[in-house]
Amino acid sequence: MKGPLFYSKILLFGEYGIIKDSKGLSIPYNFFKGALKTSKNLSEIAKKSNESLRAFAVYLEKMQLENPELVSFDFESLKKDVANGMYFDSSIPQGYGVGSSGALVAAIYDKYAVEKITVLENLTREKLLTLKAIFGAMESFFHGKSSGLDPLNSYLSLPILINSKDNIESTSIPSQNLEGTGAVFLLDSGIIGETAPMVQIFMEQMKQDGFRNMLKDQFIKHTDACVEDFISGNMKSLFGNLKQLSNVVLDNFKPMIPAEFHKLWKNGIETNDYYLKLCGSGGGGYILGFTQDINKAKKALQGYNLEVVYNF
Repeated sequence: MKGPLFYSKILLFGEYGIIKDSKGLSIPYNFFKGALKTSKNLSEIAKKSNESLRAFAVYLEKMQLENPELVSFDFESLKKDVANGMYFDSSIPQGYGVGSSGALVAAIYDKYAVEKITVLENLTREKLLTLKAIFGAMESFFHGKSSGLDPLNSYLSLPILINSKDNIESTSIPSQNLEGTGAVFLLDSGIIGETAPMVQIFMEQMKQDGFRNMLKDQFIKHTDACVEDFISGNMKSLFGNLKQLSNVVLDNFKPMIPAEFHKLWKNGIETNDYYLKLCGSGGGGYILGFTQDINKAKKALQGYNLEVVYNF
């Protein structure tokens, strides 16, 4: 048995801001993927995944009891498959901000949800919000609190534009120009990040007036502008807004940036060779980078592991 593939995602813009109604833009990233598989002889990693699925099934039963209107699952099949050695075979790195739990949630919904909403339907805003709510409740098992966006992206495999909490739509982004020198890239911090503690820090900071004002007047303002620029392909304006956003993040989200990257972050802003921003919740994993000249960025970031995800 081998399930369909579910891909990782990259939240290009909107990390933390979408909690407070900023715009966001999330795109599928097909380099990493995962699928449900079953085996009688499980490796150590597969065994861990199988145990996690067993606990997840218990959580989903409780979730369905508490909110029967939201979604229902075929638990008989799910439990039988878990007992037979089902696991999630995934190349998506965990704790890297590219949606490892999101892909798993999407795979479980796809296989076991009764009367599921499918990608082939006319995806109205209503259906997208329903899916997002279902996925948010499911993914909370892994993160404590989830927006449901990662699994939504993985499930639909389409770019998703978040206009606000209650207004999301699938969108198109400018097609890649593989000859272009402009690029979005992932920078490997070499550290595994954990979402829950980072979200905790953010929620604590939100109790301060100064931080809340900064979020509204600077962070969300620049994030919204970046989303609009990126979708409309206005690269000149995009890089102006990215520089501002990178600055705001360096000044106000230091705990989410691994210490050894503070200097590198600042260097990008000062030289304009590249601009860095958080990828997901930060604290490790990948850092997202944007550059108008990938060769300059590679030279400036020599010795670091760099993965281009989009060319323009």
